[in-house]
Amino acid sequence: MLPIVNNHILQSSWNFEELPTKTFKLQPGDERLIGITDKLAAMRQAIYLILNIERYEYLIYSWNYGVEFSDLFGQPATYVIPEIKRRITEALMQDTRITGVDSFQFEEHKGVISARFTVYTIFGEVDAKREVSI
Repeated sequence: MLPIVNNHILQSSWNFEELPTKTFKLQPGDERLIGITDKLAAMRQAIYLILNIERYEYLIYSWNYGVEFSDLFGQPATYVIPEIKRRITEALMQDTRITGVDSFQFEEHKGVISARFTVYTIFGEVDAKREVSI
C-alpha cells in the first residue's frame, strides 16, 4: 500500500537490483578457501552448506539457516522419508535465490537414507543429494 500525504498518494520510484552473489570458494574436505565464486557455483556451495549445518546448533548462524536432521536418528524409515523431503525443502527455501525443490528420489541402505533432488535457483538447476543416518 502506498502512503497518503495531504490527500495525495506518494509515488515510489524505487529501482531494485540483484546484488552479486560473490562469496569465498570453499574446498570441501580440505576446509580451505580457494578464491571467489559466483552465480550457479555459489548456489551449489550455498546448498551444500545449508544441508550440512544442523539448525540451532551454532550461535554464529541465524535460526533460519541450516537443516534439522539430528532428531531423525532411531526413527522408522516410513516417518523419516517424508520428513527429510519437508525439512530439505523448508531449509533451502529460506534462501531467496532458490525458487523450488522437487524430483526427490530416496534409497535406504543399512540405516542410511539417501535423498537425491533438484534445486531450482535464479541461476539455473542444481542436482543435489544428502544422506541421513537413521
